[in-house]
Amino acid sequence: MSLNYNLIFDKNNISIGRRKESTARVFLKPGTGMLTINKINGNKYLQYNTLYLKNIFDPLKLFHLEKKYDIIALVQGGGLTGQSDSIKLGISRFLCKINITNRFLLKQKNFLTRDPRIVERKKYGLLKARKASQYSKR
Repeated sequence: MSLNYNLIFDKNNISIGRRKESTARVFLKPGTGMLTINKINGNKYLQYNTLYLKNIFDPLKLFHLEKKYDIIALVQGGGLTGQSDSIKLGISRFLCKINITNRFLLKQKNFLTRDPRIVERKKYGLLKARKASQYSKR
């Protein structure tokens, strides 16, 4: 069964989650709890890591919806940890769109908090963002 991703990801049905360098476009549709990331089975994409999978399904487990929705996510950038966290944020935002009363519980569990940490830029005169050449007194 092939999905037409252009029809699924329109402006009203999509929610976006970000962390560090990764960005996830997430869509939930009624289903059986399948996870699809970048058109690949979610378990395979996340290398069967239970921590990442638990992290993604936490917002749905909060409302006992893990077997009621299929998750379709398109992610880019970052590593697997950042991608799984960005998917979690996208799912949480989508649950807020579905029912605004979900927001209070999600906010309480910090599922709607975006992790703002990003790579610091390199400054001129330094080797890296903060690394300077060694000081020589004489």
